[in-house]
Amino acid sequence: MTAVNQETTPAFIEKKRMKAGLLLDIRKNKLLYVMLLPVLLYYVVFHYAPMYGAMIAFKDFSPRLGIWGSDWVGFAHFKDFFTGPYFWRTIKNTVLISLYELIFGFPAPIILALLLNEIKNSIFKRTVQTVTYMPHFISLVVICGIVKDFTSSEGLINDVIAWFGGERSTFLLEPELFRSVYVSSGIWQHIGWGTIIYLAALTGIDPEQYEAARMDGAGRWKQMLHVTIPGIMPTIVILLILEMGRMMNVGFEKIILLYNPSTYETADVVSSYVYRVGLQDFNYSFSSAVGLFNSAVNFTLLVFSNWLSRRLNDTSLW
Repeated sequence: MTAVNQETTPAFIEKKRMKAGLLLDIRKNKLLYVMLLPVLLYYVVFHYAPMYGAMIAFKDFSPRLGIWGSDWVGFAHFKDFFTGPYFWRTIKNTVLISLYELIFGFPAPIILALLLNEIKNSIFKRTVQTVTYMPHFISLVVICGIVKDFTSSEGLINDVIAWFGGERSTFLLEPELFRSVYVSSGIWQHIGWGTIIYLAALTGIDPEQYEAARMDGAGRWKQMLHVTIPGIMPTIVILLILEMGRMMNVGFEKIILLYNPSTYETADVVSSYVYRVGLQDFNYSFSSAVGLFNSAVNFTLLVFSNWLSRRLNDTSLW
C-alpha cells in the first residue's frame, strides 16, 4: 500500500492556508489585536483561571489545608443540596423570577425601540432616550434605596394608592409582591439601555423596504409588522439566546439588598443561597457545589436554546 503524505491532504492544506491567513491578518491589524489583548487577559485572569477553584465543590475544603490538601468527598455536597430543605424553594424562586423577567422584561426594550423609531421629532426622541437610560448608570445600592422608599408604607406608590382609597402596605414585607417589585424595578432601570442595541439594529434596515411597503399600500402598523420587526429579528434572537443562558443567574446583589427574612419564601434564589452559605456560614465547598450546579444548568440552557434557534430560523451564536 502506498503511504499517504499528510502534507498533501486537503485537510492539511486548508489548515496551513488558514494559519497563513491568520498570521497575515495579525500583521495587517496589529493595533486592533493589541486593543483586544486587555479583554482577553481579563477573561483569562478573572473567568478562566478561577475555574481551577471549582474543584473544592468535590472536596471538604479547609483553608488551612488548601485545595489539594483537602479531603475528596465526590458528589456529597451536590447530594446534600438536592436533598436539602432549600433546594426546591431556591430553584422555584429562581425560575419564576427569570421567567417573569423573560416574559415582561425582555420585550420591554424592544417595544420602546419600536415606539421611538416611529417618532419623527428628533429632540423629543433624544430626550426620551436620555431619560429612560439614565437609571442604568445609577448605583444598584441607590436604586434599591429608591425602591425601598417608594414601596414603603409612607412612600410615593402608597400615597397614590391611598389617594384612590386603597390601603397602605409595605410592599417588600409582602412575600407575594416581592417578585413583582423586583422585576418591575429592573425594567425601569434597564429598559432605556436595552433599546440602544435595537435602535442600532433598526438603522441597518434598508429604507427601500419601507418605500416598497408604502407603494404596496402598507400603513405604519403594517410596515412595523412586515419590515421593522423582521429586520431586527436576528438581533432579538441572539439576545434571547444569551438571556436563556442567564436564566439561573438572578443577580444576588439586588436580591440581598431588597429581601428580608419575611420574604425568603418567594425571594430566596440560588445565588443568594450560595452567598449566605458560602460567605456567612463559611461553607465554601457546599456553596461552590451549588454554584457549579447553577452554572451547569445555565450552560445547558444556552446550548439548547442555540440549537433550537439554529433549527427553527438558522440564527444562532455558533
